[in-house]
Amino acid sequence: MPEPVTIILNGERRPVAAGSSVAAALLTMGVAARRSVSGEERSAVCGMGICEECRVMVDGRAGVRGCLVTCRDGMEVRTNG
Repeated sequence: MPEPVTIILNGERRPVAAGSSVAAALLTMGVAARRSVSGEERSAVCGMGICEECRVMVDGRAGVRGCLVTCRDGMEVRTNG
């Protein structure tokens, strides 16, 4: 089994399984990707980029669909969840 990688999630270093998507890592940690305009927690629904519920900021780029991005060591992820 590959060694985990470390992402920086909302300023905190967190180990995640190598090869996992950002959305899968967030779901595994129980972290919402974002909040809706009415304040509801939102996370990945489709897992293939269509629903856009897993949008996060990755390395300073906003609106990234987390289900389409593989975690890599040192990646910075910010949620608004």
